[in-house]
Amino acid sequence: MKALHTKLWRDLQRLWAQVLTIAVVVAIGVAGFVGMFSVHESLKGSRDNFYRDNRLAEVFTHVKRAPVVLRDQLAAIEGVAEVQLSVVMDAQIALPDAQAPVTGRFIGLDLARVHGQRQGLNALSLRSGRWPERGNTVEAVVSDRFAVARHLQPGDRVNAILNGRLQPIHLVGTVVSPEYVFASRGGAPDDRTFGVWWIDHERMAQAFDMQGAFNQASLRLHAPSWLQPVIERTDRLLDPYGTRGAVGRDKQISARIVSDELSQLKVMGTVLPSIFLAVSMFILNVVVSRQVATQRSQIAALKALGYDNRAIIWHYLGLAMAITGLGLVTGLMLSRWIGLMVLDMYDEIFRFNQLAYGTTPWLVIVAACVALTAAILGTWGAIRTVVRLKPAVAMQPPSPPSYRQTLIERLGLGQHLSAGTLMVVRNFERRPWRSVFTVTGIALAVALQISGAFWLDAIAHIVDIQFRQTQRGNVVVNFQQPVPPSVVQDLKRLPGVIHAEPYRSEAVRVHWRGVTEDGNLLGLLGNTRLLRPVDEQRGPLQIPPQGIAVSWLLAKKLGLQVGDRVEVEFRMWHQTRATVEVVDIVHTLMGKQAFMDFETMNTLSRDGTGASEATMQVDPLAMAAFWEAVKQAPVITAVFDKAASLASFEETTSRSMSVFSTILTLFAVAMAVGIVYNAARISLSERAWELASLRVLGMTRAEVSVLLLGQLGSEVLLALPIGAVTGWALASVLMHLMSSDNIDFPVIIAPSTYAWAVLIVLAAGLLSALLVRRRIDQLDLVAVLKVRE
Repeated sequence: MKALHTKLWRDLQRLWAQVLTIAVVVAIGVAGFVGMFSVHESLKGSRDNFYRDNRLAEVFTHVKRAPVVLRDQLAAIEGVAEVQLSVVMDAQIALPDAQAPVTGRFIGLDLARVHGQRQGLNALSLRSGRWPERGNTVEAVVSDRFAVARHLQPGDRVNAILNGRLQPIHLVGTVVSPEYVFASRGGAPDDRTFGVWWIDHERMAQAFDMQGAFNQASLRLHAPSWLQPVIERTDRLLDPYGTRGAVGRDKQISARIVSDELSQLKVMGTVLPSIFLAVSMFILNVVVSRQVATQRSQIAALKALGYDNRAIIWHYLGLAMAITGLGLVTGLMLSRWIGLMVLDMYDEIFRFNQLAYGTTPWLVIVAACVALTAAILGTWGAIRTVVRLKPAVAMQPPSPPSYRQTLIERLGLGQHLSAGTLMVVRNFERRPWRSVFTVTGIALAVALQISGAFWLDAIAHIVDIQFRQTQRGNVVVNFQQPVPPSVVQDLKRLPGVIHAEPYRSEAVRVHWRGVTEDGNLLGLLGNTRLLRPVDEQRGPLQIPPQGIAVSWLLAKKLGLQVGDRVEVEFRMWHQTRATVEVVDIVHTLMGKQAFMDFETMNTLSRDGTGASEATMQVDPLAMAAFWEAVKQAPVITAVFDKAASLASFEETTSRSMSVFSTILTLFAVAMAVGIVYNAARISLSERAWELASLRVLGMTRAEVSVLLLGQLGSEVLLALPIGAVTGWALASVLMHLMSSDNIDFPVIIAPSTYAWAVLIVLAAGLLSALLVRRRIDQLDLVAVLKVRE
């Protein structure tokens, strides 16, 4: 067996360039699988440990105002193990380094339990500073992510408007919370304009007139099986007090976003590596098939000397496994680089107690098994040829193939083609499957590049729909309690306000044929200009004077169609129910929403004509004076500065999308080079005698190169449009797999994305062609023309 080992080593040395390119393709598949799933396991482990150690609740419910005496009744619900009641309110905060006020979410903190190290549910972990203490000043701890984004440190002081009263807040520490791993008001990352603050519960209740009351309850269950019964009984108990409806941990906004991200990592770690491993199977098959074809005499000699089929099979399997093993080792090293890069990105979005990268042994084992299995499957067809070869037959030169005229020649079109073009056409027709595989592989490289870059196009489309077409005003303000629509006249008197419109936003529950779904109902003015529903396909829509328009996500969940009559349950104020007709289905991108005329909504809810929010168009040149006036308006509890939120959103998403796009671009380039280079090298090895003969007959190096690389160029050009279509299909599959009940990702691919994908793959193909062209120039004509008679 020593001779076979020596032969294997010499084969690897002779094929070193092809070995490296194939190993790179294998390495990328392994790295994508191990890296993405390692990040998935690291995130999941950090999340689960954080939730467990800090005792994240399993049921959450928000009410308008309910008495704390309900604690015992909540605790008595079968399946409930622990109850925690809180007061949670949003308020304006004026920061020293910010012209515009930001929104702070204030939560009451039981200082006795904190100092006694007996925190209840949703326990905080102190990152810096100390815990608040009771005294004449209001001390607070703030979410660590917000403190970092706003350069806040323990000892700083800010001013907040708590229930209409200006209150100095002394920051004494920073914390992380399992309830706010992803801190957001509307689902988008926004650490600069939204922060979570915890202050003494008694001071909190006093400031917001909530003594003896609560507006948020968190429940821990004895077992997960109690989830739905507990939610139903909790809703029945709290409905009289106005509630948004109890939800499980899986629908709590922070936990849901983390879970959605974990699901998307699984998709990325499964779909894309599969493409690389499939491509590596094809290349290995071609390389090993070529080895078997060129080593017929060596195989015959080995069999004649007594080597059995098993030994020779293991020899060629060893060639495939050596290449795959090199790719496997390289991929495992590369996976750490990919994993750390992606994990650093997530560390900027999510906040856990600890987030450390680690690769579990089972991932390595699975990656090795999948890669080696792909290698065996890819080479088995060629290896079967080894088994069938008889020594006497193998010692003879292979029978020349039986060729016939190509289809073009039979149609009489061959006379219109040059000799070089005709040779390219003949090679296409005589090796159709190899051409198909080569074209498919290059097309997949184009598709991979598109699937990595189109995310930025999708984000740009979402930004355009949500921030420019839907929310046309540049400022939104929230009120603690519904206010009369006439408050708009007061807003218009603020400095720089060009136009202002009130609207109403309320949590509702929609009932249809025994199916129930929670959503958000927006009541908008019929002639609204600054906030309007936008259908992704039809554009801006008018608010119907009667009936209800529902988002596509809500309609899909309930199975609604235009003309159906649904029951809408208003949950926060008078808890009324109204039956309305679905008059339109709006293809919005995010959220289970519904839209209704402002006056119609107030009539159906039977609780007055209140507005909960207002949107405004403010002159950018008067922003400084406007923000100063807003800070003095006690009725405004929270603000939305579109410019600041948009900048924060684009900064965070573009950074994270750039990481994925960069990784997939490098992968696409590597795959294109691997496919094109191997195809050219194999073609060169098969046609070396032919090309050398043409050189001897007087053709120049350039002319000979065109004959060889012309077919390759034709395959690349043919693959480009196929790759563009495949890229769109791959993007559609990824979006379908990653979409959730609350997000419908659009498949938007800009022409520039297609163009860049084409240019990148063309550049990779050109690089490969130049490398092969050097091989053509270095052909030893005498050695190549020595053939067996």
